[in-house]
Amino acid sequence: MQASAALPDERAPDLPGVTKAPFEIIAIAASAGGLTALTSVLGVLPAGFGATVVVVQHLDPRHRSLMPEIIGRRSSLPVHQAEDGAEVREGHVYLAPPDRHLLINRDATASLTRTELVNFVRPSADLLFESVAAAYGERAIAVVLTGTGRDGSMGVTAIKKRGGTVIVQDEASSEFFGMPSAAIRTGMVDFILSLEEIPAALLTLLAGERPD
Repeated sequence: MQASAALPDERAPDLPGVTKAPFEIIAIAASAGGLTALTSVLGVLPAGFGATVVVVQHLDPRHRSLMPEIIGRRSSLPVHQAEDGAEVREGHVYLAPPDRHLLINRDATASLTRTELVNFVRPSADLLFESVAAAYGERAIAVVLTGTGRDGSMGVTAIKKRGGTVIVQDEASSEFFGMPSAAIRTGMVDFILSLEEIPAALLTLLAGERPD
């Protein structure tokens, strides 16, 4: 799929003699069926994974989320609930808390807000993706997993316009295909992959190669 022209990345200048990793952050969105999908992806990524992982999963705002503990038991990466103002670090996973939008800033810190619902949800994948696009530009990957609704479709457009890469879970492996389908309809998706193929694709992209 033809990529849109990348805008200049404002986060960090190119420095002589410094080799950057091709990608620095993976932003993942999921809704219905997402716990299983997220555990499948994050449970395969190895310790020392060379990028920050930030996650929006639509949650019931009335209850404390146990997702960091549940996913953490299966993941080789440290899994945290994101905290306002805290640094997000390479090789760690950060989950948006219930009823808070998660934004990532250019200084690699998290911001949590209770601004209005976006696509009827809070946290919003669109807001996360848009903030990651602005902060990381072409060094960002967006992943849309199983879920209902269309949250994330505006955000993948922002990722692509900044030169980033977009991966979407395919229909056959999605418990609910609403969110992946809405992302695909934007025409901004680079790879449509089964759930089992997504971790290997992320590792391939971080190695500076293109998945088959």
